[in-house]
Amino acid sequence: MDAKETLDALFRERVRLSPEAIAYRFFDRAREAWIELSWHAMAERVDRLRAALTAEGLAQGERVAMMLENGPEWIVFDLAAQGLGLVSVPLYVDDRPDNVAFILHETGARLLLLQNGAQWRRLEPVLVGHELESLRRIVTLRPLGTSDPRVMALEDWLATGPDDVPPAPPTAPDDLATIVYTSGTTGRPKGVMLSHRNIISNARGADSLIDFGPGDRFLSFLPLSHMLERTAGFVLPLLCGAEVTFARSVQQLGEDLHEQRPTVLISVPRIYERVARRIQSGLARKGRLARALFRAAVDIGWRAFEHRQGRAGWHPVLLLQPLLHQLVGRPVLERLGGRLRLAICGGAPLPPDIARLFIGLGLPLLQGYGLTETAPVIAVGRPDDNLPASVGQPLPGVEVRLGEQDELQVRGPNVMLGYWHNDAATRALFTADGWLRTGDQARIDADGRIFITGRIKDILVLASGEKAPPADMELALLGDPLFEQVMVIGEGRAHLALLAV
Repeated sequence: MDAKETLDALFRERVRLSPEAIAYRFFDRAREAWIELSWHAMAERVDRLRAALTAEGLAQGERVAMMLENGPEWIVFDLAAQGLGLVSVPLYVDDRPDNVAFILHETGARLLLLQNGAQWRRLEPVLVGHELESLRRIVTLRPLGTSDPRVMALEDWLATGPDDVPPAPPTAPDDLATIVYTSGTTGRPKGVMLSHRNIISNARGADSLIDFGPGDRFLSFLPLSHMLERTAGFVLPLLCGAEVTFARSVQQLGEDLHEQRPTVLISVPRIYERVARRIQSGLARKGRLARALFRAAVDIGWRAFEHRQGRAGWHPVLLLQPLLHQLVGRPVLERLGGRLRLAICGGAPLPPDIARLFIGLGLPLLQGYGLTETAPVIAVGRPDDNLPASVGQPLPGVEVRLGEQDELQVRGPNVMLGYWHNDAATRALFTADGWLRTGDQARIDADGRIFITGRIKDILVLASGEKAPPADMELALLGDPLFEQVMVIGEGRAHLALLAV
């Protein structure tokens, strides 16, 4: 990696290389139209916002937070902050007010950018506390009716910036770029400190495996406050010059896929499961012949996939695959826009039957694996070496090994700097010789593919002393379209119980 490479430098280089190319596309609800922004237009917005940040007198290394939906404003704010050597702290748009207050207090955030008045009304009671004295500016995308002197509408705040912005302070690849808080399902969330090198090395590793480029269009709908979307849906397209379309909402995702026709889709299993349930529901209303044709298309399509991957020999039945794809597979893929050349699933295990369904229909679906603490990707499948039961091989430069209890451990340029103001948690996460403990059990085959087999801390110990791994049971239940979410519980009890949605 270039010693001068940072997120700001990466952005400036992209603007230099393709200033007039389309960078982002978003839906303007006021105009009821899709709007396109070039890289040059993005640079103008970033510079304007950087000027306003400069007027706040923020010192290099100070923290600024944003609580925004996916859109150009999120990207602009993050890049403007990086250009001044500030540390961005992304917040989930629907996070609990007390959680937001905790993060703002722990990071000592000096400025907060909010999406709308509804957020302000929810957060106002916790933002006026004495423990948040560091927060001296709150900016909202639209004007609010409030007497709080810290609050300004974005356009008014932007007008405070000087015409001439001083040169950006020097920033090094190993400087802290962002603090991303984990979900906090077991107590208070922890702030993961990630450097420019952590994030960019991760995006470069992914780009070296798969040929992304200016002809690609990503569809962004996972929250940018999550590192999967931030690295793979923001920094990776920035690196390769691809377009990004921001989906209007998860509810309108089907329409946006069909209208915007992305070539790359990065998602979590739930989205693929929802589409699969719709397909199965539609099949249930069709005749026996249609259902038999669909099953044949999936079965033979899967067999053709296994043949292409070198895991199965040729069979005469494969001669039917092109016809079945035209009759069954292509109409399904057309609903997803008809141009998807790559779909990547991460964030949770993808049920095997869902993978088989989509791959059999002709969707190039890869599974990946990672953690916020690894910026986030550790491994991902390759188009020419795709074993859906595996999460693929490690990215270039990322090393993995198995520790005690077959725990997967990781080392590489993508591994975080540590937890913000939490040295004890940082020490607990690393081995004595510097490898990050993932907490996941795994096996690694002779070709280096990683198979996640369980979670060390997820073994339930019943009152009888019997041990039960809940993940397998949960995965089996989720295979039934009746269930949206399930959780098996029973630690220390006489029996297991199920919480289901």
